[in-house]
Amino acid sequence: MSESNARRRAALQGLYVITDTTRFVRDELVQAVGDAIEGGARIVQYRDKSDDTDRRRAEAAALSALCLRHDCTFIVNDDIDLAIDVGADGVHLGRDDHALVDARQRFEEMGLDAIIGVSCYADRQRAEHAAAAGADYLAFGAMFPSPTKPHAPSASAELLAWARERLGLPVCAIGGITADNIVDLLPYHPDMVAVISEVFSSTDIRAAAAALAEQITKIHDDSETA
Repeated sequence: MSESNARRRAALQGLYVITDTTRFVRDELVQAVGDAIEGGARIVQYRDKSDDTDRRRAEAAALSALCLRHDCTFIVNDDIDLAIDVGADGVHLGRDDHALVDARQRFEEMGLDAIIGVSCYADRQRAEHAAAAGADYLAFGAMFPSPTKPHAPSASAELLAWARERLGLPVCAIGGITADNIVDLLPYHPDMVAVISEVFSSTDIRAAAAALAEQITKIHDDSETA
């Protein structure tokens, strides 16, 4: 593995928190994410579907700076222009977002070696296409019923092991994951575990993140000794 790829894989491992801008905005959002980082979050995704351009730009810029200070990976959901503008490490693309090839071209035009993650839901064919098109990581879910997306289709945890073995990319488990049910993912060794509500709906964000981070450490320790 090249040094560049090794660095990228290291950046795509651990607790992955996705912002809840329905609960926190502006300074409160930055504080909440800071608490999650102190609890052990290693990747932060800024996700906001509103059309409040000024607020989104200010929040994303503040979170980008926060993640830089803490050596965390910072990802912007969907918005390539915003990711470039605030110096994010990359973007995450969903079903209806920009095509991966177009996104890669945009970053390369700016001279950026950005991370691009793709939501694959429970679709193996989509995962194969994303891997072939140059995705850096693949997200699968919902692993469990999700309060954020209650109507999201379910995904088998076996997809995580399949994607790691078949496609050779870091994989992320998402959807309804809690400190209690995360143990069910242990045998499948996800590189990342993504959460929203389990951390940001907690009265103690730092403690909630720490409880998950501890479990994810066990996943990685188990993977290394397997």
